[in-house]
Amino acid sequence: MRRDTLSHIKDTDYLGISTRIHAMENRMLTRERMDRMIEARDDAEALKVLSECGYAGGETIEVQNLEQVLAAERASAFREIRTALPDTRIADVFQIKYDYHNAKVLVKAQALGKDGERLLLSGGRYDPKELLEGWRKEELRGLSDAFRTALKQAQETLAATKDPQMSDLVLDRACYEEMAQLAKDTGSKFLQGYVSLSVDVANLRTAVRVHRMDKGSDFLSQVLLPGGSVSPRAIAAQRGEELSSLFQTGPLAGAAELGSKLAQPGAGALTAFERECDNALTAYLEAARRVPFGEQAVIGYLYAKEAELTAVRTILAGRRAGLSGERIRERLRETYV
Repeated sequence: MRRDTLSHIKDTDYLGISTRIHAMENRMLTRERMDRMIEARDDAEALKVLSECGYAGGETIEVQNLEQVLAAERASAFREIRTALPDTRIADVFQIKYDYHNAKVLVKAQALGKDGERLLLSGGRYDPKELLEGWRKEELRGLSDAFRTALKQAQETLAATKDPQMSDLVLDRACYEEMAQLAKDTGSKFLQGYVSLSVDVANLRTAVRVHRMDKGSDFLSQVLLPGGSVSPRAIAAQRGEELSSLFQTGPLAGAAELGSKLAQPGAGALTAFERECDNALTAYLEAARRVPFGEQAVIGYLYAKEAELTAVRTILAGRRAGLSGERIRERLRETYV
């Protein structure tokens, strides 16, 4: 029996890749491995843990080239998954943010008359060097219609308003709209739920920050994104201390409660709030581990891999800053494995 009418792909088509992913999860950065990195005598010992997790370079990894190592690991993970996916649009949903980051770089660098090549990120659907070359030649080929249109609109918006925040907003909206369409096209309700929750997370974070800056509902309504379980209109209509009422029955209940307490100018640090937002996404995706085979395993792994890269940065940045193990752990999110 077919699992959906859009992609015509069955759950059993994911049997092979699901088995591979469950094996790959054994190499991931568990909480025990994170603790070893945190408590290591020096950075060299901490980095040895990454070699155990299969990161390229083995024990020759150095802090100085960490970003290159992480970029290579991200690209390798996407490449390995894409080659085995029955529907590559699932990977697209996770890769798309790198394309839109690069779009922001291209648009603003052009407006400033600068070369933004060093700020481009790999890991997207489109090779950053090819994207840059096409942008320079005004020959943007091989791109989705949505992405090409968003690039043009952002360029026109920045030229008209001279406000990079407005051009970024054009691209942010287009990014989430394209994510939502891709998820819908796969027919995966689980992936659609992830995208919707991601929009809710983005909007809750935005609302808390806007209220802390003491900006009004008119400004807030301009910067909120459509596509979440709570409408932008409803969020913009609430006072900062009332935000928790909008999310009290969903996965963001804990994060929204913290956010409501911090949504005033001069309120405390947002560290715990930010962590709870990310933990809500992790909790949603943990359901994927209970599914023996299907697209859920792929979705959970792709999210977990990116969360792992963030954890590595957090740990090593904390070590370099001389933070205690306790302080570093406060900044870490819940782990998927």
